[in-house]
Amino acid sequence: MSDRLTIGQLYPASLHSTTLQRSSLPKQSVAGEASFESLLQQKLLKFSNHAAKRLEQRGIELGSGQLDQISSAVDKAAAKGSKESLILMKDLAFIVSVPNRTVVTAMDGNSIKDNVFTQIDSAIVISL
Repeated sequence: MSDRLTIGQLYPASLHSTTLQRSSLPKQSVAGEASFESLLQQKLLKFSNHAAKRLEQRGIELGSGQLDQISSAVDKAAAKGSKESLILMKDLAFIVSVPNRTVVTAMDGNSIKDNVFTQIDSAIVISL
Protein backbone atom coordinates (compact mmCIF):
# COMPACT_ATOMS: atom_id res chain seq x y z
CA MET A 1 0.00 0.00 0.00
CA SER A 2 1.63 3.20 -1.17
CA ASP A 3 -0.88 5.74 0.21
CA ARG A 4 -0.07 7.04 3.63
CA LEU A 5 -2.77 7.57 6.28
CA THR A 6 -2.23 9.75 9.31
CA ILE A 7 -4.03 9.68 12.61
CA GLY A 8 -7.35 11.49 12.40
CA GLN A 9 -7.50 11.23 8.62
CA LEU A 10 -9.94 8.85 6.95
CA TYR A 11 -8.83 9.21 3.34
CA PRO A 12 -5.40 9.06 1.73
CA ALA A 13 -3.59 12.40 1.52
CA SER A 14 -3.68 12.33 -2.28
CA LEU A 15 -7.46 12.99 -2.44
CA HIS A 16 -8.54 16.57 -2.82
CA SER A 17 -11.21 18.09 -0.59
CA THR A 18 -13.44 18.65 -3.64
CA THR A 19 -13.57 14.90 -4.16
CA LEU A 20 -15.02 14.40 -0.70
CA GLN A 21 -17.85 16.90 -1.07
CA ARG A 22 -21.29 15.60 -1.85
CA SER A 23 -22.73 16.69 -5.11
CA SER A 24 -25.80 18.83 -4.64
CA LEU A 25 -28.58 16.81 -6.13
CA PRO A 26 -31.96 18.45 -6.55
CA LYS A 27 -34.33 17.32 -3.82
CA GLN A 28 -36.91 14.91 -5.09
CA SER A 29 -40.25 15.61 -3.50
CA VAL A 30 -43.43 13.73 -4.04
CA ALA A 31 -46.34 15.88 -5.19
CA GLY A 32 -48.52 16.83 -2.23
CA GLU A 33 -45.86 15.91 0.32
CA ALA A 34 -45.02 18.80 2.64
CA SER A 35 -41.87 19.19 4.68
CA PHE A 36 -41.98 18.66 8.42
CA GLU A 37 -41.24 22.34 9.04
CA SER A 38 -44.13 23.54 6.88
CA LEU A 39 -46.51 21.11 8.60
CA LEU A 40 -45.32 22.34 11.98
CA GLN A 41 -45.80 25.99 10.98
CA GLN A 42 -49.34 25.23 9.85
CA LYS A 43 -50.22 23.84 13.29
CA LEU A 44 -48.50 26.42 15.48
CA LEU A 45 -50.50 29.22 17.05
CA LYS A 46 -48.78 32.56 16.54
CA PHE A 47 -49.21 35.91 18.27
CA SER A 48 -48.94 39.19 16.39
CA ASN A 49 -46.79 41.97 17.83
CA HIS A 50 -49.96 43.82 18.79
CA ALA A 51 -51.34 40.79 20.64
CA ALA A 52 -48.02 40.21 22.43
CA LYS A 53 -48.03 43.85 23.61
CA ARG A 54 -51.63 43.57 24.82
CA LEU A 55 -50.86 40.38 26.74
CA GLU A 56 -47.93 42.11 28.42
CA GLN A 57 -49.81 45.37 29.12
CA ARG A 58 -52.79 43.57 30.62
CA GLY A 59 -50.74 41.06 32.58
CA ILE A 60 -52.25 38.06 30.82
CA GLU A 61 -50.23 34.88 31.15
CA LEU A 62 -51.29 31.81 29.21
CA GLY A 63 -50.37 28.29 30.23
CA SER A 64 -49.77 25.44 27.83
CA GLY A 65 -53.24 24.05 28.54
CA GLN A 66 -54.85 27.35 27.60
CA LEU A 67 -52.75 27.60 24.45
CA ASP A 68 -53.85 24.09 23.50
CA GLN A 69 -57.50 25.06 24.02
CA ILE A 70 -57.11 28.16 21.84
CA SER A 71 -55.35 26.12 19.16
CA SER A 72 -58.14 23.54 19.25
CA ALA A 73 -60.72 26.32 18.93
CA VAL A 74 -58.86 27.67 15.89
CA ASP A 75 -58.94 24.18 14.36
CA LYS A 76 -62.73 24.04 14.86
CA ALA A 77 -63.17 27.50 13.35
CA ALA A 78 -61.04 26.51 10.35
CA ALA A 79 -63.16 23.38 9.85
CA LYS A 80 -66.25 25.61 9.60
CA GLY A 81 -64.56 27.98 7.11
CA SER A 82 -64.10 30.93 9.47
CA LYS A 83 -61.69 33.73 8.63
CA GLU A 84 -61.70 35.96 11.73
CA SER A 85 -62.91 34.53 15.04
CA LEU A 86 -63.63 35.80 18.51
CA ILE A 87 -62.53 33.25 21.09
CA LEU A 88 -63.96 33.70 24.60
CA MET A 89 -62.27 31.85 27.44
CA LYS A 90 -63.31 32.59 31.02
CA ASP A 91 -62.61 36.32 31.38
CA LEU A 92 -60.34 36.55 28.31
CA ALA A 93 -61.10 37.31 24.68
CA PHE A 94 -58.94 36.80 21.61
CA ILE A 95 -59.45 37.87 18.03
CA VAL A 96 -57.78 35.29 15.78
CA SER A 97 -56.99 35.25 12.07
CA VAL A 98 -57.93 31.64 11.41
CA PRO A 99 -56.15 31.05 8.06
CA ASN A 100 -52.90 32.44 9.50
CA ARG A 101 -53.44 30.82 12.92
CA THR A 102 -52.46 34.17 14.44
CA VAL A 103 -53.89 35.83 17.53
CA VAL A 104 -54.43 39.44 16.44
CA THR A 105 -55.36 40.91 19.82
CA ALA A 106 -56.06 39.80 23.38
CA MET A 107 -58.32 41.34 26.04
CA ASP A 108 -58.95 40.76 29.71
CA GLY A 109 -62.25 41.07 31.57
CA ASN A 110 -62.02 44.85 31.99
CA SER A 111 -61.31 45.42 28.28
CA ILE A 112 -64.17 43.15 27.19
CA LYS A 113 -66.87 45.12 29.03
CA ASP A 114 -68.90 47.51 26.87
CA ASN A 115 -66.85 46.55 23.82
CA VAL A 116 -68.16 45.94 20.32
CA PHE A 117 -66.36 43.30 18.26
CA THR A 118 -66.38 43.98 14.53
CA GLN A 119 -65.01 42.25 11.46
CA ILE A 120 -65.44 38.75 12.86
CA ASP A 121 -67.41 35.97 11.25
CA SER A 122 -67.53 33.50 14.13
CA ALA A 123 -67.33 33.23 17.89
CA ILE A 124 -66.12 30.30 19.98
CA VAL A 125 -66.76 29.96 23.69
CA ILE A 126 -64.26 27.78 25.54
CA SER A 127 -65.65 26.46 28.81
CA LEU A 128 -63.10 25.45 31.39
